[in-house]
Amino acid sequence: MPSLSVVIITKNEERNIARCLDSVKEIADDIVIVDSFSTDRTREICMEHGARFYPVEWKGYSETKNYANSLAAHDWIFSIDADEALSEELIKSILEIKKSATAGNYRICRITNYCGKWIRHSSWYPDIKTRFFDRRVTHWEGLIHERLNIANEQEIKILRGDCYHYSYYNIGEHVLQANYFSTLAAEDLFRKNIRVGMLKLMFAPGFRCFRMFVLRAGFLDGYYGWVIARISAHAVFLKYTKLKQLHAQRKA
Repeated sequence: MPSLSVVIITKNEERNIARCLDSVKEIADDIVIVDSFSTDRTREICMEHGARFYPVEWKGYSETKNYANSLAAHDWIFSIDADEALSEELIKSILEIKKSATAGNYRICRITNYCGKWIRHSSWYPDIKTRFFDRRVTHWEGLIHERLNIANEQEIKILRGDCYHYSYYNIGEHVLQANYFSTLAAEDLFRKNIRVGMLKLMFAPGFRCFRMFVLRAGFLDGYYGWVIARISAHAVFLKYTKLKQLHAQRKA
């Protein structure tokens, strides 16, 4: 049976991390936490669960995750966020892989809990991510929504079961995150010298809302489906207005 390291990056995750660590204890032979100097009880909780804890300066999502992978005791990695937890079916799927020693990289399906409601539409489910992989042929890349780059062309299978994602406990947290990510996205586009015209600024936010709420059946998620679509549309608006402002400042 191959050994598996569970890798998590954290900052001030005391309300989530215990649930996450409890969910991976059956699959983990090693747990690595790379923490960006939490000021709450994150470290204490991680140590209580037997994790190896490394405080480091924040290097961005991809670079921090790659550094965390390098600290793992084993080449097989399961990467999970602190606000996630494994379902029983997903745990069984991973244990079956370990038992069979089947080589390869695997994807999972995430389902998001938004303000206490599971979101099953709105472009949010199934949110498929590659999280179970061999670190020798993979690395994380990307500034904001990091993705796993895989060196070989091997087929990536999807594991049975869901990963529970406890994203936002209230709408205010979503608004703050949308503002933060829109700044990062605008700065990334600016570095690439990408510009946006007025037509895109005017119509792209509305189309994002229409796509999520109508085309992706967000209306079936009820009130929160509408809230998610509206905040996502506003995030698009913020991204492009911030990008235009950066170009204007450089010109000035």
